[in-house]
Amino acid sequence: MIERHRRFAAACAMVIGLLGFAAPAHAQSADLVLCDRIAADPADPDKPADVKGVAAIAPSDVATAIKFCKLAAAKSRRALYQLGRAYAANRQLPEAIAAYRGAAGKGNSSAMVELGVMYGTGNGVAQDMAEARRLFERAAEAGNPRGISNLAAVTGGAPADPVKARATLAKAAETNSSEAQYQLGVMTADGVGGAKDDAAARALFAKAAAQDHPGALMRMGEFTRDGRGGAKDLTAAKAYFEKAALLGNEDAKAALKRAECPYVIKDKNGKFVSNLCF
Repeated sequence: MIERHRRFAAACAMVIGLLGFAAPAHAQSADLVLCDRIAADPADPDKPADVKGVAAIAPSDVATAIKFCKLAAAKSRRALYQLGRAYAANRQLPEAIAAYRGAAGKGNSSAMVELGVMYGTGNGVAQDMAEARRLFERAAEAGNPRGISNLAAVTGGAPADPVKARATLAKAAETNSSEAQYQLGVMTADGVGGAKDDAAARALFAKAAAQDHPGALMRMGEFTRDGRGGAKDLTAAKAYFEKAALLGNEDAKAALKRAECPYVIKDKNGKFVSNLCF
């Protein structure tokens, strides 16, 4: 009898051990899993790496997304952001704005970007470019690539406060954001918001180019072709231009064309007409 109890206890211990081994330390709720599956934003830095995300929530999934993202939003800021996406897809703008504000307040940078776009365009709220810029700045400081590019767009390439913009980009670049590295490289190369430093700009472009940023690849092509900020290397320059061109950069395509056809035809006023090939 005692031996039978011992065997039973050992079996229970084994089962408990196996269950404990199989259970993840931080299991996600089923609501969050479903919310992620049909409403996650592929570009959201909060999104787990194993979640693919969807560019746009399918119309047939909107109601389901609202249901499960609403349940998961109490404990997850990304679910709250995704709830905003679902409401926006359903054209429920007041609800979308409320969800985005809640997620942004909890630190979700993608929600900051969406709110910024709404304020910048006057979609669902009164247009307020100052508020749009503030939201893009917050997202950029968090390293959000869309926040960085949108901040550059609303400042028209000439920030109202170049020193602050450069500091913001420097902070975002530390998160290894290729867009931040590229934008900071441009400012550093042009001496906007701080000292002009070709070597530092080239280093930033190199980091962004390593992540296949088309603009940075184009800049690296120029810098290595001209020996700016470092060694001159025409072979490497061509490789950078080719990769940028493959990614759709039109300036890189033009640079490759010029390299193939180095002779320039000009009109009588000295204006460029075309490149001449042999």
